[in-house]
Amino acid sequence: MHTSTPANVDDATSASSTAERLRITEIFHSIQGEADAIGWRTVFVRLTGCPLRCVWCDTEYSFYGGNWRDIDDILAEVAGHAAKHVCVTGGEPLSQKRCLILLKKLCDDGYDVSLETSGAIDVSTVDPRVRKVMDLKAPDSGESARNLWSNLDHLLPHDQVKIVIASRADYEWARSVVAEHALDRRCMVLFSPVHGAVQPRDLAEWIIEDKLPVRFQLQLHKLLWNDAPGH
Repeated sequence: MHTSTPANVDDATSASSTAERLRITEIFHSIQGEADAIGWRTVFVRLTGCPLRCVWCDTEYSFYGGNWRDIDDILAEVAGHAAKHVCVTGGEPLSQKRCLILLKKLCDDGYDVSLETSGAIDVSTVDPRVRKVMDLKAPDSGESARNLWSNLDHLLPHDQVKIVIASRADYEWARSVVAEHALDRRCMVLFSPVHGAVQPRDLAEWIIEDKLPVRFQLQLHKLLWNDAPGH
């Protein structure tokens, strides 16, 4: 005899499925190009969407579109690459609240997990096992008013603060912020030049001249693949 499934069961199943989905722009296997995991073979999970519009953004293609994926499906694809390191990025991954579920499950599965986040969204609920690579937006980004300064209180020693620098004025702002908030005592601080806006040698020499307690970095993926999607 045929029996129909009660509507409330269907609704519960649908709600459960929706709660475990994320909109994904791309998942790819490459070399980490920045931060403390630079050079490691890494699986990147790029979430779709970002509330910011930084002038120098190099991933505008992730603002819109993407495909809905079940988190378990994402985990299966990540596992297929057999890499220890996983980087969850965007866009701004935390603009999708279910990103927190993905981060926790990746940590539970034993990966070395990093999160690239803009610094404009609260990071207090991110799993503490995740290495947060958090931006502070300098004035020339056009988004410095979006910095959520309370996030500094949620940084752990294994986290990193990244400041992308597009001019000498940006550098002087960043130098002041490092000193005012004693950022180097909280975690690693990274200064990175905007490609084509600041000569890397100039930024390196400013850091040396001022004896700053920060780590200079160039984005390795730009040197290898010139920002080609999927790398």
